[in-house]
Amino acid sequence: MFNYRVISFFYYVIERSDKVLTTKKTLNNYKDIFLLGFISIVIGIIIGTIDTLFGKVLLEITNIRNNHAFQLIPFLPLAGILIIFAYSKIGKNSIKGMSLIFSARFEGDTIPKRLIPLAMVSTWLTHLFGGSAGREGVAVQIGGTVGHSIGRRLSIKNSSKILLITGMSAGFAGLFQTPIAATFFAMEVFIAGSVEYCALFPCIIASFVASYTSHALGLEEAGVKLNCSFELNVYLILKLALLGSLFGIIGGLFAYLLNSSKNFFSKRISNPILRIFIIGCILSVLILLLHKGRYAGSGTNLIGAVFSNEKIYSYDWLLKSILTILTLSAGFQGGEVTPLFSIGASLGAMIAPILGLPNEFVSALGYIAVFGSATNTILAPIFIGGEVFGYNYLPYFFMVSAIAYVFNGNKSIYSAQKVLGV
Repeated sequence: MFNYRVISFFYYVIERSDKVLTTKKTLNNYKDIFLLGFISIVIGIIIGTIDTLFGKVLLEITNIRNNHAFQLIPFLPLAGILIIFAYSKIGKNSIKGMSLIFSARFEGDTIPKRLIPLAMVSTWLTHLFGGSAGREGVAVQIGGTVGHSIGRRLSIKNSSKILLITGMSAGFAGLFQTPIAATFFAMEVFIAGSVEYCALFPCIIASFVASYTSHALGLEEAGVKLNCSFELNVYLILKLALLGSLFGIIGGLFAYLLNSSKNFFSKRISNPILRIFIIGCILSVLILLLHKGRYAGSGTNLIGAVFSNEKIYSYDWLLKSILTILTLSAGFQGGEVTPLFSIGASLGAMIAPILGLPNEFVSALGYIAVFGSATNTILAPIFIGGEVFGYNYLPYFFMVSAIAYVFNGNKSIYSAQKVLGV
């Protein structure tokens, strides 16, 4: 009897101790979650402010370039030399750009804080002198650098990874003011086919805070309201399937050609200064000859033309693709996302009359699906469609983005991206 009672007592103590330990662990988890949430507010404010500065200067630079194209674009090769020289002297490994962000996620590499000013200034130079590049890459790099730097100083498990993703989402959201899409983009871009939900809570907070911060500080919000109504039938579904497969192939092809072009030029012209000078000379001539700078910059002019019913050429999407690939392969800084938006939108405008669908509707589908295909993401483009064009069209965005995701051949503009199961 005595032994039975002793054993029962110790069993009770052990059982209660286990529950106490579990409760303490749960409380610690919630404590970490709320701490990360509070830090995400700070990250959102910081990155939203930086995005505003970056975006506003970029808008002014774009206006200056548009008004003085023939005076500025010929100096693109010299701007390229200045960019490479600055990175080689003070940049450490910052010139790796998005590849460095991926290395920080997968290999735990550090991201030098000097990446932020270098990426901003070099992108401003690229745009001022007519390079065909975007801006998203810089915003995401800025956010990732800020988040990762803060995360490395915390004792919370996986904090550097979580806040890296959080910062990336804030960078995207602060510049484009699409916080839901930014949240999913940052969580799914590292591993295609997988969503890193460990960062969901801080990502949501940082994205919305960054978006509201940049908006409050006066950064423009991109939004187009569609005015189309459809009856979902077999014929429309078949047309959407055709569009999804086409946009998927184009996005995957862009990603493949971009990575192949970077490898080709880096092997053929190993000296980065010589490479950016030679390709910069070719680019400056082409950009001036082809409609006097129409394809310079991020491509927002093409997006504006599409949704304002202005003149769009049937080859706009193709020339924008080629010049963007050349610009980024040379070593100029910027991003790919906004050019991808413009490529998809102008391609959609060309296809719409063939399928008997409204131009703005098909352009919106191309806008999101080519981006999703080229980045090998599916949730981000769907929600970009909802946030930019309206959630009434979400079923159409879903169908086209899903099919584009299937047909992109698992290609991505981010060469360091991993594919689940591969």
